[in-house]
Amino acid sequence: MNPVGYLETNVLYCDDNLDRLAEFPAECIDLIYLDPPFFSNRHYEVIWGDEAEVRSFEDRWQGGINVYVDWMRERLLEIHRILKPTGSLYLHCDPSASHYLKVMLDPIFEGSNGGFRSEIIWKRSSAHSDTKQGRRIHGHIHDVILFYTKGREWTWNPIYTPYDEAYVKSKYRHVDPESGRRFRLDNLTAAKPGGDTSYEWHGRRPYRGRFWAYSREKMDQFLKEGRIRFPTKADGVPELKRYLDEMPGVPLQDLWTDLDPINAKAAERLGYPTQKPETLLERIIESSSDEGQIVLDPFCGCGTTIAVAQRLKRQWIGIDISPTAVGLMSRRAKKLGAEPKVVGLPTTEVDLRTLKPFEFQNWVMQRINGTPSPKKSGDMGIDGLSFMYHEPIQVKQSYGVGRNVVDNFETAVERSGKDRGYIVAFSFTKGAYEEAARARSVGKTNIALITVAELVEASESITRPAMPKPKRRPTPDLMRLLSALTKSAKEQPIGEAGPRSSRPSAQKLVESAKQSVAL
Repeated sequence: MNPVGYLETNVLYCDDNLDRLAEFPAECIDLIYLDPPFFSNRHYEVIWGDEAEVRSFEDRWQGGINVYVDWMRERLLEIHRILKPTGSLYLHCDPSASHYLKVMLDPIFEGSNGGFRSEIIWKRSSAHSDTKQGRRIHGHIHDVILFYTKGREWTWNPIYTPYDEAYVKSKYRHVDPESGRRFRLDNLTAAKPGGDTSYEWHGRRPYRGRFWAYSREKMDQFLKEGRIRFPTKADGVPELKRYLDEMPGVPLQDLWTDLDPINAKAAERLGYPTQKPETLLERIIESSSDEGQIVLDPFCGCGTTIAVAQRLKRQWIGIDISPTAVGLMSRRAKKLGAEPKVVGLPTTEVDLRTLKPFEFQNWVMQRINGTPSPKKSGDMGIDGLSFMYHEPIQVKQSYGVGRNVVDNFETAVERSGKDRGYIVAFSFTKGAYEEAARARSVGKTNIALITVAELVEASESITRPAMPKPKRRPTPDLMRLLSALTKSAKEQPIGEAGPRSSRPSAQKLVESAKQSVAL
């Protein structure tokens, strides 16, 4: 194990992976797995509901498959550059684009004496029928994973899968009466001689034209271990017992039908629509890397690659364009005992001013471990709920939020059945504070007005106690909002992205991004 000392690992980058990969040194990564947005699933281009994804992907589909392949080629050239000579690449894609991607990848990898090794078919769902434009077509139940290596030699740890039931019944049909172990009978002879192989053993010789496959000493050892079965015929040849529980299984093939996808009740499910099961990444990481080696996922999503690499004692690096995804990955890694370094997430008030609206709203919800509102229209101004008490939160990426906003939000909170709510904004007017104070004084809804600066400073002081003391102590209302952050990382929820219908549409996000540019 010789980890690369000049490359920082256990890092999560919030960035366009093309820009970040270009900064990596050459030949520094042992294994790269990537699961980019599929060409056939264009609606998945906005997964987390933040506009960083839109900025990265909104032009990807213009021009069709050629634009998509060119977009991927830029990244795969960098990926090839940073792979070690013994490194491996697994590209997860869908059948509508896999052949285009393979044609693009072949010349890139063949130039380094590496190249294509196998096309893995992963059966990701049970049988179903598909309908397209009113016509029935074959059910789409599999993904494609293209396996390439940079050189002629690569890290490889053989993996075996269990024998299927029909094979066991057919081949291992004998049962030892004493131990109850299943076994099959194997030939003790060979077609070609290899040393002292023509001897007589217990009055038996191989058939004419055959030779013993083992030495006399080895045959005696088999007999002592009870592994020899003598035939009833006088001229019969003994056979070797091969026990089922001693066999490694079937060497891993390129058709994977034994790994179930994430179902609605799976403990590892995080609400990410294209989330892959941990068993899939376990198979890839275990077969193509060793402990201490470096695993990279440049489309990290909800961090399954990172979680499995951490558990299997690999070093890792994750990249994703989405601040929401990177925040979730960080919490997931911490639950596994890692201390990830996060690079590129907005951390100051100046950074937050430049975020697009949905990115800013997601940042606030992540900061307080809140839950986004399940509604994006008709939500009465409620953008989310606090973690501990499920109290309404409204997020305003504005300065000088006024009295009318507070007054309207009071009504929304009352209708929700709660007596407390929060508005987060960059600043509030004097009238807003007066309205919040008036409502409290008459026994109405308690509306806490939280500035972004207070939220940044207070949450940093709570989650990082080694930092200098904050300029001001958090108010009781702010402490109540941040109460979830006082828990350890293992106790905090990772959180779900929520159902697809609860997130803004791609069209809405693109419109929002264009409005922000116009401003």
